[in-house]
This record gives sequence, structure tokens and C-alpha cells, in this order.
Amino acid sequence: MTITLNHTIVTAADNDEAARFFASVMGLRYTGAHPHARHFVPIRVNDSLTLDFLTVAHPQGHHLAFDVDAVTFDTAVERLDARELPYGDEPAHADNGRIDHDHPLGGRGVYFSDASGNLYELIAP
Repeated sequence: MTITLNHTIVTAADNDEAARFFASVMGLRYTGAHPHARHFVPIRVNDSLTLDFLTVAHPQGHHLAFDVDAVTFDTAVERLDARELPYGDEPAHADNGRIDHDHPLGGRGVYFSDASGNLYELIAP
């Protein structure tokens, strides 16, 4: 049996704001609150994965890492630059404006955070 992740819940102080932020950086479609579960704002990442953003009183922040192709990586960094949003080459320094060109998993890596403390990592060849 193949196991794939169908969805995960990403907690945020404001689910709509966090979903819009992630979708805008990644170039994904924002559709608003889920029609049958309005407490979730889903962002479809690919054919098998959705991030369901959920408003909570005290979000803990998660680390979500994505393998992406080179074009998606470069475009996401361009969007971060255009919006003057911080990013960095290490999880502890997600605001130093650098890209890791020798990522431990190979290729390039970059980290950026949302207002709720969720740390996103992009890894590209």
C-alpha cells in the first residue's frame, strides 16, 4: 500500500491571513473558507495534499518542508523579494535574506515564516 499525506492542519492566529500568505508566496489558488467546514481555509498544494488553515487562540507554529522544482523555488523567492518579506538559509535565521546553496538534502533551500510562526522550507535541485 502506498501512503500519502492527504491533508494537515496548520494552526494560525488568523486562518484566512495565513492561507492567503502561503498561497500568494507559493503561487497557489486561494478559494476562501471550506464550504462545509467554514473553520478551515484550505489551500490545495497538489493533487494529493491540502493544507487546512485553522484559527486557534495560541498557535504553536509548525515546520512544513516542500520539495519543489527550480522554477517554483525561484518564483517563490521572487515573490518574497517583491513583497519585501524575510527569508533565510537556516531555520534559526529565516530572515537573513540568504539562500542555502548547499542544502543538506541536496540542491538549494530557503526558509520563510508567516505571522503565526509557521516555518516553511523549500528545497529545490
